[in-house]
Amino acid sequence: MDTVKPLLRVSNLCIQVASDGPLAVDHLSFDMAPGEIVALVGESGSGKTMAARAVIGLLPPPMRVASGRIEFAGNDLCTLSSDQMRDVRGAKIGMVFQEPMVSLNPTLTIGQQMAEGLRLHTDQDEKTILARSLEMLRRIGIDDPERCLKAFPHEFSGGMRQRIMLASVMLLRPALLIADEPTTALDTLAQADVIELMLDLTREEGTAILFISHDLSLVVRHAHKVVVMRSGKAIESGPTEQILLGPKAEYTRQLLEALPTRGNLDSAPVAAPLVDIRNVTIEHPGRQGFLLRGKPKRAVDGVSLQISAGETLALVGGSGSGKTTLGRSVVGLVNPVAGEIFFDGVDILKSANREHRLQCQMIFQDPVSSLDPRARISEILAEPLRHVPGLSHEERAERVRTILHDVGLAPIFAERFPHQLSGGQRQRVAIGRALIRHPKLVIADEPISALDMTIQKQILELFERLQKQYGFACLFISHDLAAVERIAHRVAVMQQGRLVEVGTTAQVFDDPQHAFTHRLLAAANPLVRQADGSYQLRSNVAV
Repeated sequence: MDTVKPLLRVSNLCIQVASDGPLAVDHLSFDMAPGEIVALVGESGSGKTMAARAVIGLLPPPMRVASGRIEFAGNDLCTLSSDQMRDVRGAKIGMVFQEPMVSLNPTLTIGQQMAEGLRLHTDQDEKTILARSLEMLRRIGIDDPERCLKAFPHEFSGGMRQRIMLASVMLLRPALLIADEPTTALDTLAQADVIELMLDLTREEGTAILFISHDLSLVVRHAHKVVVMRSGKAIESGPTEQILLGPKAEYTRQLLEALPTRGNLDSAPVAAPLVDIRNVTIEHPGRQGFLLRGKPKRAVDGVSLQISAGETLALVGGSGSGKTTLGRSVVGLVNPVAGEIFFDGVDILKSANREHRLQCQMIFQDPVSSLDPRARISEILAEPLRHVPGLSHEERAERVRTILHDVGLAPIFAERFPHQLSGGQRQRVAIGRALIRHPKLVIADEPISALDMTIQKQILELFERLQKQYGFACLFISHDLAAVERIAHRVAVMQQGRLVEVGTTAQVFDDPQHAFTHRLLAAANPLVRQADGSYQLRSNVAV
């Protein structure tokens, strides 16, 4: 592809914070040909998203392009007016964002949002727009496209919303698609579906893809070239296999070494289970109309599981398989319609008590949503201690200082607010809040999905160390199979509300028994370090 005239050429691009602030992107250069896939990788804050947003003219204030050129099809986008850029954006350059619920308007139907771009950039009549929208929805796997056009975004799963967002962008057949972490919040099967769909749609149109991701396995599988970024600068760039499978730069090696590997965990404790879930069934109520009530949806169907003190049991499966619903039932946030849940020998469904709730703590996927933005970190950490009788003010303050030290945060963080912390630091606070009362059980619901590789490694190591220190049991809910392999003693696999396989981590990963487990593992294909220091994709064969 080197002899083909570039579709996009970024030359010495500098993006500055305000007029006198630091550079968020520092003399970045790369180019890409029609139909080529180029990946931007690096830690959070490396400038990947800012560089991509500059291409499409959507830099958030106070960011600005300070110098450099962004040539698209021979035109410098930096010199275009707002009206000229509006003609390029969408019609010629499309963008798929990380979180479709943020980029899809919750007040408009899917049909209205899909038609918006066609109405703005083409002179097609409403009948043609409708026909093209229906055709695209069929191609992305929507069974009832007519109903989908009348539905709203909240009526779909995360994977389906991302498919719809991709379909809306590709309706205009752009020459360049910018995909900013398009699969971060999806399970491995949904990730594979969305990526394959994106590649199929772009191949047909010859669309180039600028792919932003911290999932290096995805990058190796699909990208032709890669640009490794750090602190706004390109550390190295070139063919993907050359850069990521045989890394030369020290920083690139650090990124790859941060990938989770199977942990050398002690054997899971053999004792009476702390948590004993017996034949639990959970149903969500159906849609309620004026006179009619819809049929309930069964989210969890007859599941039985046990977790021992000091053990980490990972719960994996596709989106909508019932993982989070089951976890919430253990802490009393969801009531089963059948079954029993024993915690420390007490049936919590019959004898729910305050002590059980205090001994079970949750770590949520998004610390931004779960941390009070108006409270200081010290107040957030101290809040669970209100229910510990007899603690003096000084004893509470000492507990806060201790937990800050345990989660690796300096004392200065106590007086800060959540927005003043990075994503990894906020997740450390969320872990500290869950552990400050020394609970017997922690339920971690996708605690690392939004973090880059190096921060994920830090959080997993922190979590393992704290479990050894405090001895809590953990239900670890995740779609990140590499993280599960790193941290879990045992793994339970759920499909459509049912438990299909349970075993030790080695049993499930090395000798899976159920076809669905094979599919999950085949969709993951993590990078594995070889003896000579190079990396290869691990081959998992589905049945």
